[in-house]
Amino acid sequence: MPHRDNRILRASLDTPDSGTIEFARDWDAPGAPPVVLNGSRPLAPFPLPEAEFAERAGYHVDGDAVVFVLHPAHHPEIPLAPGDAGAPEVYVAGDFNGWGGAIGAGEWRLRPAVLDGVPVLSLGVPAARLGGGDHAFKFVTGGGRWLPVPADAPNAVGDGAGNVNRSVTPGSAARHLWRFKLPEPLPFNRQHWLALPGQPPAPLRPDCILSLGTDLPLGATVAADANGGVSTTYRLFAPRATGVLLSLCRELEGRDRPERHALAPHPGQPAVWEITLPGNHHHWFYWFNVSGPEGPWSHFNPAFPVLDPWAKAALNRGGPGIVLDPERTRDPHPPFTPPAWHDLAILEAHLCDLTRNGPVPHGGRPTFTTLAQCARRPDFHPARLGVNALELQPVQEFDNATPSEYHWGYMTANFFAPASAYSTDPARATGSRELRNLSAALHQRGIALILDVVYNHVGEPNHLLHVDKFYWFNQDAGGGLSNWSGCGNDLRCGTPVARRLLIESLLHLLSCGADGFRFDLAELIGAEVLRDIEAALKARKPSVILIAEPWSFRGHIAGELRDTGYASWNDGYRDALRRVVAGEAPRETVEYYLKGSPWHYAKWPAQTVNYTESHDDRAWIDVITQNPGNDGFAPTASDRRRTHLMCAFLCMSIGIPMLAEGQDFLRSKRGHSNTYRRGDLNALDYARLAEYPATHAYFRDWLAFRQGDIGRLLRHHTRASENFLKFHWAEGGAPAFAAHYNADRGLGAGQLLFLFNPSGAPATIRLPEALASKPWRQLADQERFLRGNDIVYPVAPVLTLPAGTLRLHCL
Repeated sequence: MPHRDNRILRASLDTPDSGTIEFARDWDAPGAPPVVLNGSRPLAPFPLPEAEFAERAGYHVDGDAVVFVLHPAHHPEIPLAPGDAGAPEVYVAGDFNGWGGAIGAGEWRLRPAVLDGVPVLSLGVPAARLGGGDHAFKFVTGGGRWLPVPADAPNAVGDGAGNVNRSVTPGSAARHLWRFKLPEPLPFNRQHWLALPGQPPAPLRPDCILSLGTDLPLGATVAADANGGVSTTYRLFAPRATGVLLSLCRELEGRDRPERHALAPHPGQPAVWEITLPGNHHHWFYWFNVSGPEGPWSHFNPAFPVLDPWAKAALNRGGPGIVLDPERTRDPHPPFTPPAWHDLAILEAHLCDLTRNGPVPHGGRPTFTTLAQCARRPDFHPARLGVNALELQPVQEFDNATPSEYHWGYMTANFFAPASAYSTDPARATGSRELRNLSAALHQRGIALILDVVYNHVGEPNHLLHVDKFYWFNQDAGGGLSNWSGCGNDLRCGTPVARRLLIESLLHLLSCGADGFRFDLAELIGAEVLRDIEAALKARKPSVILIAEPWSFRGHIAGELRDTGYASWNDGYRDALRRVVAGEAPRETVEYYLKGSPWHYAKWPAQTVNYTESHDDRAWIDVITQNPGNDGFAPTASDRRRTHLMCAFLCMSIGIPMLAEGQDFLRSKRGHSNTYRRGDLNALDYARLAEYPATHAYFRDWLAFRQGDIGRLLRHHTRASENFLKFHWAEGGAPAFAAHYNADRGLGAGQLLFLFNPSGAPATIRLPEALASKPWRQLADQERFLRGNDIVYPVAPVLTLPAGTLRLHCL
């Protein structure tokens, strides 16, 4: 039979009563494919309509041509309208035209068109021009922004290097995608199968549940009931469950003999399971057990105790959850408005690293309270350093095995609950109150609290996997968990309830005193979801600080975030500075990063977070050291000098400067590149402050200068003119330069002159007479900010800068 050399590649239930079948190749046998549902029910498939295929695949075949189509359903940020006037500049690029080489080439530019009544951008290309076989392609804007491929695109393919493209087969008639319609909806709570006669069945993927949501309160809710008393309602969103059981106990000692109650589907929203019990269950302990169908998209286990995703407190990573009545946990503190984004100076740090060797006793387990007590001391290091924002590594409940186990926190077990490891009494749910007290202590020092949050994957035990694997996690065609995070799973952030989980947990953390968030591997969250988060958080706290780590192993979305209110960690800056201080960076690189990575990376000045070290990878001093084995523990004079050059360059760059903990006293990890379990290496050794006091003072003075009055020339709210910063480069191609800030006087009368020579030889710089003759006052060199009796060097038309030196002058 003709179908025996074809097969069902994958099949999806797109709505409760319709779906899509994808065959391994075009169905060229007579008639419709003889597909059977659940072993006995014949279907009547029909070819996918051309317009729908084009929307999903990004192309369709029209005779001897391949017509590439950019549809607004997947790219609402691209303005599409009929007619050429003002049409956006978008190109199709692939292995058939040199990829990036297609940008700017009119023959590969998409033009406005209408497909099935919908305005699109399209381009018809003779199939012969593409050549035979399969080809990879993608759409790219004229500005070089590669448009992401939708996760549900039927022709999405990876290239093995972390990039996801589309595939096109020029000779295909596009008859490998078929639709089917059913007379009645299929139930969600069982696995369905499709098969061709004589072939193994293919699982029907339940795509339709991905659009399900609810507006009902989730988790444990304490409220007044209709009888004038108080009741507690428990709800869990579990769209494919066949049963949900609640286990409940007032005291921990009763965990082995809890009350058990069967939840029932909500009458109007059956994807939500619920029960209301009399009484206020404040501080009671609870967990769920969820039953459901077997199959490749499922991981139900009725014996597994599920920690409620909406639990506001947890005993530990495995639960149980702890009910909190908000009326009994209110702990208001004075409102705090963080510094404006362009005024920020951030220190990234870990709670244990800051406190383990600090002055406050902690018994081997530092807590929120330990750090709060440190923050109230006059010798609190971040305050003495001069930063005004502390970015703490994750403090949501994470998967450390014991409370004292050192953990970076990037394996989240619950998104609402503050980490039990940092709570003084997890069984009494003290974490939320203690996190608020920490925030208040920082606010009293004028320091904003930014929390590093991880919403791209989860840790172990994986509770959401047992609620609904398919709804909560991205998977491959066979039901295997995708792993673009590198941590074993990728959260499916775009579903309605996943968006609610992200937004509501972030709002909860705002109520615990957070002033902003840094989103780990934000590319996996996606620009669309990040925009929803921004809108929700700014409605609650307009001054909230939002920072993205805009990449993952799959791709990079800094370009997509340019039109949002997110700043982005600038990995290009981090890598470039290592070359800058060695005198190896091209001139255009130096200028680009001092100007604040304008336009492509940062549309507005504070959209780039400039840094040279973070928790990941080696410490700065270990990367640039001259010592063997990348061990900068005992830095050379050259190591220290280049660190001073880095500090100055960082503080003179437009954007938000961020330091890593201990960078101001040359903290080393002894060459180790991944220290997520090495609390001994990460803990700050404050004795190095006494060993390298001049370097600490140098960092402190640069931060104070940047926050001062003349430093306003570096703290831009809006993008300065192209003439704000002018460069005068050294003779003979040397990497030395003089950077003239506020050259156009667009920001008033003050000006700065930054002289910088990272090379190993003296460099000569010629300045215009009008510039050199100004009454410049020297502020700093490569060793210190100048005091009363320090030697100063005047500015002259011809300047010779010694090797590895810098000077800062002001008007």
